Amino acid sequence: MAKLGFHLLCILFTFSFSTVHPRTISPATTVSTSELDVTDSIQKSLNVLSFSPQPQQSQMLTSSELSSSSSSSSILSLQLHSRVAVHKSSHKSYESVTSARLARDSARVESLQTRLDLAVNGVKKSDLKPVDTELSVENLEVPVVSGTSQGSGEYFCRVGIGHPASQAYMVLDTGSDVNWLQCAPCADCYQQADPIFEPASSSSYSPLTCEAHQCKSLDVSECRNGTCLYEVSYGDGSYTVGDFVTETLTLQGSTTVENIAIGCGHNNEGLFVGAAGLIGLGGGRLSFPSQINATSYSYCLVDRDSDSASTLEFNSPIPHDAITAPLLRNTKLDTFYYIGLTGISVAGQLLNIPSSTFKLTNDGNSGVIVDSGTAITRLQTEAYNVLRDAFTKGTKELPAATGVALFDTCYDLSKRKSVQVPTVSFHFTNGKKLDLPAKNYLIPVDSSGTFCFAFAPTSSSLSIIGNVQQQGTRVSYDLENSVIGFSPNKC
Repeated sequence: MAKLGFHLLCILFTFSFSTVHPRTISPATTVSTSELDVTDSIQKSLNVLSFSPQPQQSQMLTSSELSSSSSSSSILSLQLHSRVAVHKSSHKSYESVTSARLARDSARVESLQTRLDLAVNGVKKSDLKPVDTELSVENLEVPVVSGTSQGSGEYFCRVGIGHPASQAYMVLDTGSDVNWLQCAPCADCYQQADPIFEPASSSSYSPLTCEAHQCKSLDVSECRNGTCLYEVSYGDGSYTVGDFVTETLTLQGSTTVENIAIGCGHNNEGLFVGAAGLIGLGGGRLSFPSQINATSYSYCLVDRDSDSASTLEFNSPIPHDAITAPLLRNTKLDTFYYIGLTGISVAGQLLNIPSSTFKLTNDGNSGVIVDSGTAITRLQTEAYNVLRDAFTKGTKELPAATGVALFDTCYDLSKRKSVQVPTVSFHFTNGKKLDLPAKNYLIPVDSSGTFCFAFAPTSSSLSIIGNVQQQGTRVSYDLENSVIGFSPNKC
């Protein structure tokens, strides 16, 4: 397929060591403190509870509209909506919202870590058989991995599926490759905002044979009457099974992309409320970027408590002023995007964390990935302890609060309008560094003024840079040149 460049309109909702190395960074390039607007953060936490879903028409695009798209601009776009724009929150308080987010996040992280462990240890997904379930005509009743268990249900896109196109909400996820959606007949589907997709109503629906290269690219596949069945399993035991087919996707502006391999799931269960399925942005062969031969893509995640607009773009160059870092790949698992991280600093002082802590090893262990579906950055426990201790040393004047869930460092800022806190910075293997704004690592957990340090420890060797630390920054993945770029305030 020819290389395509396209721009996507988004509304994103999003979530032995010593303490400090004696070497400090040059003052000319150091930002030692960052200001947190406490009042603004609390107000946004209150606004989340009042968001109401916007009604969307389930459009059926006509053949004339589809035909006209083939001669239109080569720029393709998708419109994205926040979780609350799709499904009204049932939470009564922001504290409850936070609790649900962190629960999703913990499940997400466990799943990613388990997937990596299986890959590193050479365990094939075909070796993992779900209890009392087989890939067969009679039994496709399996739980679909949900936005809740995957932690990926914060970013929804509006996509047309089939010809003529039926509009549906789909989640975007950099930690997944296989695209899928719920399909009829569907005896036990979870709730979604739009009608279940009817394959019989689409003239472009085409089952893949077992000999098709897309079928052979699946980790697990079987045949049914000569057609391909797919199974995507995750480390927490969740998985989705169904027919693997090709379909036409209609993007913003009635522009179509044909022959996209996508899973058509039947009899699905889960807490993936609102969205019909998932669009995978990972590094594998079946991901959406790979199928359209994209050389790059980028996104900008606006504040997790905002319903503002942002963009997702494919084949656009990294901004000239971006802070770049090496994009690394793991030969054991091609889905994840690893970054060349060498250290972390607090208030301009590099922490005494061995660079080997962040290094991707030849056997596929350790390393740091950048992930849109994980909210809170995870660091190996020893590294996290050093970071936390350095940060608390610089915030002694702030009143402490009791820890919340996975956060062990929290503050009572109910009587403050704003505060100055030590700047946290990531240092990359090419010598460049990214300074994080305070709101990307000191976040509200309720509407009463409790804020927590938004990093967390992990016993896994895998570290993850989450979306809270990415918000307000355009993150570019130059797949052709193996570079990741960070462009603050480019949403």
